[in-house]
Amino acid sequence: MRHVVLFHSVYGLRPAVRALADRLRAAGHRVSTPDLYGVPATDTVEEGFALLDKIGQEVVLDRARDALRDLPPETVLAGFSMGAGVAGALLAERPAAAGLLLLHGTGGAPDAVRPGLPVQLHLADPDPYDAPDEVDEWQQALTDAGADLTVFRYPGVGHLFTDPELAEYSPDATAAAWPRVLAFLAAG
Repeated sequence: MRHVVLFHSVYGLRPAVRALADRLRAAGHRVSTPDLYGVPATDTVEEGFALLDKIGQEVVLDRARDALRDLPPETVLAGFSMGAGVAGALLAERPAAAGLLLLHGTGGAPDAVRPGLPVQLHLADPDPYDAPDEVDEWQQALTDAGADLTVFRYPGVGHLFTDPELAEYSPDATAAAWPRVLAFLAAG
């Protein structure tokens, strides 16, 4: 059983995030899904970016820190898209994190990675927000830093392919991703 904090995408705390949290809870994990915005989720990515701009990245990161305050040091940091970036940004402050689970976006700097840190990335291939060469550089840097990194790329799908309320949803890619996520959390 793991403690997992699951940060939402730029859209806000959508049903897809809550559904994954429920799936992880059913597998025996303790999962927190903090609302980093404090307002209802948006319907479009453009509205989400406008909301992020209004709230501010520092406020979002402070809310994420607050969500982690009472969680064990070995909590798995996880996130969807922007939330993957939030999880990665907090890795340096949480050196005992049991893992970094990145859905729909990269996150984490090489200098924040401890040797052997389990990291799993699930990403559209290609992804409109993470250029393939940038992902390759990030992957090499994390591997060189000692991360135990596994990258799953899903060809021909949209960015948030696990969100059934979005046009980019891919049931096949989602069906492939979830067992991999559960195996990642079950390991170690």
